[in-house]
Amino acid sequence: MNKVRITAIRQTVYPDLMARYENPIEHTCNVREGQQWISVDGQCPEGMCPSAWYSMKEFVEALARGEGNFYDGWMRNPMSAMISCNDGFRPFSFYLEVV
Repeated sequence: MNKVRITAIRQTVYPDLMARYENPIEHTCNVREGQQWISVDGQCPEGMCPSAWYSMKEFVEALARGEGNFYDGWMRNPMSAMISCNDGFRPFSFYLEVV
């Protein structure tokens, strides 16, 4: 199976949605831009945010199996994907690529 590198690319924050819908919380996310993990055998890497992992798990597993070219040419590199976590207030975008 392939190893898959997961890179935290960018976080987007929607203060207007947070103010309107979110209950105040002290701590939200430990992920930082540029942070990287390596998935071995399609498994969740140590230290990966569980919520983010659930958003990307199927793509990482497919890339690990050697599958790719998602959505018929979506990505320039067919053995990669750009996936965002499911936090509607401050989603992180992650670049997944076979290494």
